[in-house]
Amino acid sequence: MSLFWRIFSLNAAGLVVAAALLLGPVTVSTPVLPGEALVVVAGLAALPAANAVVLRFGLAPLHRLGRAMATADLLRPGARARVAGPAETAGLITTYNAMLDRLAAERAVGAARALEAQERERRRVARELHDEVGQTLTAVLLQLKRAADRAPAGLRDEVGQVQEATRAGLDEIRRIARRLRPGVLEELGLASALRALAAEFTGPGLTVRADLDPVLPRLPAETELVLYRVAQEALTNTARHAGARRAGPALRAGPDGAVELLVRDDGKGVGDAPEGAGISGMRERALPAGATLTVVPAPGGGTDVRLRIPGGDAR
Repeated sequence: MSLFWRIFSLNAAGLVVAAALLLGPVTVSTPVLPGEALVVVAGLAALPAANAVVLRFGLAPLHRLGRAMATADLLRPGARARVAGPAETAGLITTYNAMLDRLAAERAVGAARALEAQERERRRVARELHDEVGQTLTAVLLQLKRAADRAPAGLRDEVGQVQEATRAGLDEIRRIARRLRPGVLEELGLASALRALAAEFTGPGLTVRADLDPVLPRLPAETELVLYRVAQEALTNTARHAGARRAGPALRAGPDGAVELLVRDDGKGVGDAPEGAGISGMRERALPAGATLTVVPAPGGGTDVRLRIPGGDAR
């Protein structure tokens, strides 16, 4: 029954009962007798109380819908308002949930296109860095070597320092190119790419060790890229902000074909700080794959970044 008919029926029933009592055993005398006044006051109190109860239960779903609308986040799919209440309210909640589903689907398609364009741009920039800037710096190193061989003894040390600075710049260019375009992922697969990623982030004060399931289902290239990029971003956040000593990506396959990536560190944790661009970027990557991303405190301190991709993406 709709909320309108609930309130209308209650008021009508109250008025009918009151009229029947007035026409029947209950009468109002002049002056009003105490018993008659008590009956009228009790009736007036009972009708608003009944209305308050009906409205409280009838409007409760609208309050829940308001809270759901205030906390809705398309980067956290799956949370929907519970359908309950009168017909109008239930219809409104159903329409709202359908709208969220449609927006989430459109957001996923848009995110997939944006990330695909981003990856194309990354590959282009990495190729230009490697082929153009890298070759230019390599030629500079060769010229510096010839200059060092011909330079007077007093200048050889300075030329050598320039050589070392140029070589360090060339190594940094190559490292940036590898991050922009993970060639090892395309050539050797996800497991080798995650091991290489762990080795890349291992340095003074931070040990990164990959723990990979030896038997993993075949995954589409897009899904492998999502797993790799989320692990890369999580380790980047660990290296920059966590102050951790140990970290590592762990990749596991579930019995239902699902794949779960866990990046755990023993750092200071996220605390009450709002999510930054890094975590938002990971959620954007998880959305087109239909994956679930959670960032929670790790047992014993630190942070757990967990990405779960359902089995439908395995093949």
